[in-house]
Amino acid sequence: MRVAVSILCLALSAATAIAQPRPYTPALTCSAVKGIVARQGAVVLATSAHAYELVFVDSGACQGEVTAVPAFEPALDDPNCFAGYRCQQRNNGNTSGK
Repeated sequence: MRVAVSILCLALSAATAIAQPRPYTPALTCSAVKGIVARQGAVVLATSAHAYELVFVDSGACQGEVTAVPAFEPALDDPNCFAGYRCQQRNNGNTSGK
């Protein structure tokens, strides 16, 4: 019985974490956006009604086949607020159109 209750509690807490709303950057000041990223380390930011982006406080979060690039997000007081870093697929250097 205790195991079942423990599993139920874990499932409910996980569902609560998933259901948390994404911070909507156009309604926040640039300072507030930066603060959220700094506190959480990595956060999914809503940049419009239908767009969102995972932003990291540290450029070292991107590894392997991706590299860190600056994440400039729209904010209430700055349309190009530097919020942190996002991961982007590395360019393979092939610029030919073939």
